[in-house]
Amino acid sequence: MSRVLIIGAGGVAGVVVKKCAMLPEYFSEIHLASRTLSKCEMLQEEVGKDRVVGVYKVDADEASEVAELIRKVQPSLVINVALPYQDLPIMDACLETGVHYLDTANYEPKDEAKFEYSWQWAYQDKFKEKGIMALLGAGFDPGVTNVFTAYAAKHYFDEVHYLDIVDCNGGDHGQAFATNFNPEINIREITQRGKFWENGEWHETDPISVREDLDYPGVGVRASYLLFHEELESLVKHFPTLKRARFWMTFGEQYLTHLRVLENVGMTSIQPIEFQGQKIVPLEFLKAVLPNPGSLAEGYTGMTCIGTYVTGIKDGKEKTIFIYNNCDHAVCNAEVGAQAVSYTTGVPAMIAASMMLQGHWMKPGVWNMEQFDPDEFMERLNKYGLPWKVMETESPFKR
Repeated sequence: MSRVLIIGAGGVAGVVVKKCAMLPEYFSEIHLASRTLSKCEMLQEEVGKDRVVGVYKVDADEASEVAELIRKVQPSLVINVALPYQDLPIMDACLETGVHYLDTANYEPKDEAKFEYSWQWAYQDKFKEKGIMALLGAGFDPGVTNVFTAYAAKHYFDEVHYLDIVDCNGGDHGQAFATNFNPEINIREITQRGKFWENGEWHETDPISVREDLDYPGVGVRASYLLFHEELESLVKHFPTLKRARFWMTFGEQYLTHLRVLENVGMTSIQPIEFQGQKIVPLEFLKAVLPNPGSLAEGYTGMTCIGTYVTGIKDGKEKTIFIYNNCDHAVCNAEVGAQAVSYTTGVPAMIAASMMLQGHWMKPGVWNMEQFDPDEFMERLNKYGLPWKVMETESPFKR
């Protein structure tokens, strides 16, 4: 029996549910829970009650409530595609009930835009003693980019030295300003200080202050900005030969202009303010008035290009490869009614879940994606909608 409980009902969750539903050989039963029951019911109607056999209302901030639901459903695996704030309560519930766990983004406290794995890595001994597994960051970045790095290290290099993860959305959704995933999480990520690894230590930069104009296959030249992303933390730990590791994301001028204005007037703040006799968080209010990322799929055109530039040594000589995927927004919408950013996160989560359920990736403890053999996962990316390419090239980055 490969029964799964999926927690969350946003754009990424919709992709995970639909892709799992297409593969009964991996997922015999799907159960879906969210704070908003109506969203679960809509997905159940869309997919079919024969595949999504149960829907539930749950407050994922409350570990006891999640544990009660897990006992009711008795899944083999909990797939967490809720908010990053809820990772720890859901992990606590899995510990209490002895059920495997998977998520797509690392925990962050709600009152501080701080991204690090320390909170979740601290569960290593508890999960190991319980005999259950937690797989962290099983989206695209983090997730597939970690596996790309592991694949490069296994098949193309004797030693990896330089890593640049690049994330380009070359699509057009037609909105004046919108985020491609949860606005609250997206804006917190972009407005924090940048950070990268070089020569054995972390270096910080001002937000959106370091730019490279990169030529992305299938998209073209786009302005790319240095950010901190959680996979850097795990990759420099698990590939200690790395001399430098960075993450880059593209933003258009229109997006950045809107963001600067919103930031200047205080709308991106996560500090509560008094408004008409009650406390509100400006960023949470902004999220409520921005377009729902799940609503962007219809009419979204263009491609994404996400990949890893890896430079290292093979047989005594230095070389660089680029492993990447192109994903078409319109094709994703035609298949599962989602835009490509949700698709590129949801499909890897489904694949990673299938790898765990089949025992390809199964080891008690808390793990990141690059800690497992990459080959079967890479094959399933090609099979289930995210084909990748490798090209040997010159690095576009200066030393």
